[in-house]
Amino acid sequence: MRLFIAACLAFATSPVLAAPPPANAPVVSADGSLFRAFGGHDGLVRVVDDLFVYVDADTRINGFFEKAKRTHTKAMLVEQFCQVTGGGCVYSGKDMGASHHELGITQADFNALVEDLQKAMDQNKVPFTAQNRLLAALAPQSRAIVYHQTAADLATSGPVSK
Repeated sequence: MRLFIAACLAFATSPVLAAPPPANAPVVSADGSLFRAFGGHDGLVRVVDDLFVYVDADTRINGFFEKAKRTHTKAMLVEQFCQVTGGGCVYSGKDMGASHHELGITQADFNALVEDLQKAMDQNKVPFTAQNRLLAALAPQSRAIVYHQTAADLATSGPVSK
C-alpha cells in the first residue's frame, strides 16, 4: 500500500537526478479537486493539527520542531499544502533549503515526518490517491531539506550531530 510513496521518496532523493531541488512544491491540481479531497482549507488545518500530535509523540523528530514557532510552522504547512492541492493559496514562507539548511535533517528524519503525515491523513480519511498526489509533489523537496554533508563541512566544523 505504501509502495508508491516509498518509490517516490527513493526517486526524489536519488543522487542521479541532476535537477536542482524545487524551492517550493508545484501545484498538482489546478482545478482544486485535490484541495476538495482534503476537505478544503479546514481539512488541511485538521491534517496539520493531527500531524503535530504525531510529531510531538515521535521521539525521532520532535526535537526539530520548536514549540515557540509552532503556530507559524503549522500556518506555513497549511499554506503550502493549500497551494500544492490547488486551493488558491500562495505559499509565502522561505524556500525549503533556506529554512532547513542548518538543522542537519537526515533522510530517516524526513521519512519519519512523512510517516507521521500519512497517519494524520489516514486519521482524517483523506483518500489514498489524494495522499499519494500530495506526497509525490512534496517528495522532491527532500533534496533541499535533507542535509548532505560535504568534505568542506567536515574540514571546517566536523560531523553534524543532533
